[in-house]
Amino acid sequence: MNSKAAGLPLSYRLAVTSRSLAALLGGYLLASMVSIAITLFAPMAQVDAVLTGMMLSFLVYLLAFIWCFACRSAWRAWLGLLLPGLALGAINALAYWMKQG
Repeated sequence: MNSKAAGLPLSYRLAVTSRSLAALLGGYLLASMVSIAITLFAPMAQVDAVLTGMMLSFLVYLLAFIWCFACRSAWRAWLGLLLPGLALGAINALAYWMKQG
């Protein structure tokens, strides 16, 4: 099948693929970092904090998916997920190491 038969240019297909990967991978990163942050910082019993973090991670993952396809470009989708995910990862790592010491 050639690109003329499909009717969509390759650049468009690559942009959609990039957004899909950002939603899947970046959304998972962000949702897991939010879940860990809630577990570490929520002022409640540990088991309740873990359950709350896990439940809210599904909402974050959904919002990340919506974000990826609402952005103007695939670059914004990637940056909008990776920057907060990496920042939360650094905060989580610092909080975890401070508790260990």
